[in-house]
Amino acid sequence: MTAQVPPPLSRPRKLGEVRSWPASFADRLTSPLPGVTDFLRLALRGQRLRPSSKDLAQLPDLPVDPAPVPVVGPGDLALTWVGHASCVVRIAGLTVLTDPVWSRRIVGTPERVTPVGVPWRDLPHVDAVVISHNHYDHLDGATLDRLPSDTLLLVPAGLADWTRRRGFTRVTELDWWEAVELPGPIGPVRFDFVPSHHWSRRGLTDTCRSLWGGWILTAPDGRRVHFAGDTGYGHWFGEIGRRYPGIDLAILPIGAYEPRWMLSPVHTSPEEAVRACGDLGARLMAPMHWGTFLLSAEPPLEPLHRVRAAWTADGRRRDELWDLAIGASKVLPIGA
Repeated sequence: MTAQVPPPLSRPRKLGEVRSWPASFADRLTSPLPGVTDFLRLALRGQRLRPSSKDLAQLPDLPVDPAPVPVVGPGDLALTWVGHASCVVRIAGLTVLTDPVWSRRIVGTPERVTPVGVPWRDLPHVDAVVISHNHYDHLDGATLDRLPSDTLLLVPAGLADWTRRRGFTRVTELDWWEAVELPGPIGPVRFDFVPSHHWSRRGLTDTCRSLWGGWILTAPDGRRVHFAGDTGYGHWFGEIGRRYPGIDLAILPIGAYEPRWMLSPVHTSPEEAVRACGDLGARLMAPMHWGTFLLSAEPPLEPLHRVRAAWTADGRRRDELWDLAIGASKVLPIGA
């Protein structure tokens, strides 16, 4: 069989475009959303979406190791895990924040159980912020309000109005497979918005009114980072890997997965995250979306133990799993 040639990447769009979108993106869902009957089933089974009191005894053992964001050269690729889906990505001389949440408590979510990995005052200059979707644990208004109003925000289709109402003047919203380029000290960095298996909602009447997805960041030398945001496991990972070969680092969620019968469509298990890394063709994997907010029933430390076991079972090199403590960093030097 002849290998399929991936479609050409889209031409970068103009930054700051004002665009119109459909009233709903529900046609992009890959699974039905949980409904009232699912929550009744949860109650009838005596299950819950929080760890047991016994499992909470693991909280003091969650890995936290705050340290300064490393100084890197423009050709280096670096990652600092702030907690949950918030990361500081250094690529081609740019500093990018992913789904920044520095708040201790956010709407509809128990307060964070571990400290923020990087104090706000210690952040380097932020060149861009990428948002995966509008759920409160990924889109935190209080954190965004700490940024200068001219910070570049890259958001899913349908979210630009929300961010502009908060006073931001440089907002670009993208559909799946669309991209923009941002100039950097060693050349332009490309930001592609890619699909994920998830959904969106912030209120009672806005379900799927904005899009959801992940991001591919590509440096001028071809180095690539995939930030998955929030997602279940499915066919999109293989398609992303086909369209964007040579991904160096995949930042993938490994927590908030129990009970599986309810959460598997929208949250990967640790084993599925390792499988997704393989589907992407990524060399390195950085787990995230665990150990910060307790959103589901698995014990707090279980995601870390299971992802390490799955990585080993997959025959992957141990040093290629960047299982960072909150606040810790890893650097992939130029040429590595």
